[in-house]
Amino acid sequence: MSELTGERVAKVIARAGLCSRREAERLIAEGRVAVDGVTLESPAVTVGPDNRVTVNGKALPAPEPPRLFRHHKPPGLVTTARDPQGRPTVFDKLPAELPRLMPVGRLDLTSEGLLLLTNDGALKRRLELPATGWTRRYRVRVFGRVQPERLAELAKGVRIAGIAYGPIAARLDSQQGANAWLTMGLTEGKNREIRRVCEHLGLQVNRLIRVAYGPFQLGKLKPGAVAEIAPKVLAEQFGEAPTGPSAARKIGFAKAKPRPRKPGDRKRAARKDGTAGAGRNTGKKSRAHRRRPA
Repeated sequence: MSELTGERVAKVIARAGLCSRREAERLIAEGRVAVDGVTLESPAVTVGPDNRVTVNGKALPAPEPPRLFRHHKPPGLVTTARDPQGRPTVFDKLPAELPRLMPVGRLDLTSEGLLLLTNDGALKRRLELPATGWTRRYRVRVFGRVQPERLAELAKGVRIAGIAYGPIAARLDSQQGANAWLTMGLTEGKNREIRRVCEHLGLQVNRLIRVAYGPFQLGKLKPGAVAEIAPKVLAEQFGEAPTGPSAARKIGFAKAKPRPRKPGDRKRAARKDGTAGAGRNTGKKSRAHRRRPA
């Protein structure tokens, strides 16, 4: 086999939508992947556009263009393709007509709200990088008496059990008896970060809802529903134009009837598609970001 250049073969297999990269590496270890007719023994191989990759003797399907979906994750589902404990997963409940999707970040078993899903590994990593500076915003119900001055201190970051957590924007929305609602925004999203920070403040989280991931909003998406984000919106956010379906599709819901266009429709349409407003995300807060979720 001649020297190969380009992308790792497991990544190419995953990008074609056949399986995950980890599963592709397992197929390679089992001797089921070949490049230009030569069976691979290691995943440490790169391939270019002129190389022919086969799995079980069949050529890879043409890769789909990058696609991104909003999903309203209900509580009680794990954010993984398969769970060793046999618990129901997010992917068990998705419509069958969707392509193979990967989660952007995670929501734990009891958390709910906005979960972004994509068919493209590169887009997934790009969205997860802290360098994007995108705020993950949550509505949090806690048990305990909230001290607003301690919430304000989170803006400087906090260290808990040797782990440093970055700045968190937090505010008290309401306190009714022993329960309170908070709005919290962070850019890192470490494992169970909000729950651990609240415990550090003497508060017990009993409901956690993600309402925004950067410019993408949960909005009025119903629990369990999935809505595709239009390629045009992706282009506005990333400065590039992914190809694919020309409009967003909401799976399992009736298509809205067209109406005459009015001034401001472009901005409203972008928000309806799950973004804070038209145009690229500049880091400035729009009114949709500042508005308290219902």
